[in-house]
Amino acid sequence: MRLKDIREDRDITQKEIADYLHIKQNTYSQYESGKRQLPIEALIALADYYHVTTDYLLGVSDIPNPYRDNRKKQ
Repeated sequence: MRLKDIREDRDITQKEIADYLHIKQNTYSQYESGKRQLPIEALIALADYYHVTTDYLLGVSDIPNPYRDNRKKQ
């Protein structure tokens, strides 16, 4: 998963993300390191927070938000 990379690219601390998810920092650290599985609810919340798709966070896609790029301009 790209959790650590996207967080560090945006200069956000683990504590800030943990607070956003209403969890302890060490729990979030375990998500980043793969020691604990990220719950689907947290995955969706993080995708919303970062404005990317869940596929991007999971490493399934290299496009952060394909829908934003394909919207018609009004």
